[in-house]
Amino acid sequence: MTKKFKFIEESQVKIMELMKPSNSNFSGKIHGGYILNLMDQIAFACASKHSGNYCVTASVNKVDFLNPIEVGELVTMKASINFTGRTSMVVGLRVDSENIRTGKTKHCNSSYFTMVAKDDDGKSTPVPGIVLTTKDEVRRFARSITRQSEGRHRTSRFSSNVFEINDYIHLLEESNSKIDLK
Repeated sequence: MTKKFKFIEESQVKIMELMKPSNSNFSGKIHGGYILNLMDQIAFACASKHSGNYCVTASVNKVDFLNPIEVGELVTMKASINFTGRTSMVVGLRVDSENIRTGKTKHCNSSYFTMVAKDDDGKSTPVPGIVLTTKDEVRRFARSITRQSEGRHRTSRFSSNVFEINDYIHLLEESNSKIDLK
């Protein structure tokens, strides 16, 4: 079988949506959960477009809400494949909002969704690779590899069977905590 590759542009997705009062909290800011739902939808669309299969969300890597989104603003979400593994893809997302009266835009958040392609039987299935054509595309791909490696290391060193309290107790010295071990 010949390995298949796609250019990143072939799978990119962009959506725009006007933020309505029904998606806001009492102070007129859009609920973070609503934005996360939209982000999951666009990550699904991008990954499915790339893989040609139904995809599921395996993980979400850090979502920092940098700026609030107001009722009446136009939100633009862009999704792009940053990394392809055997059956998984990392979808990079960027969320911006625009005040449509003033034209002022702001970056609201960025995140990385790991999506896994599924076949008709619900089993993970191989995805096409990506063709890297720019320094930024290579940087994003390499960053995804590093992020995955760091994530595995972070998870394993805090596993209860290997965690050494003396290695980390100093981190709690200036924290808002009180240690009362039994």
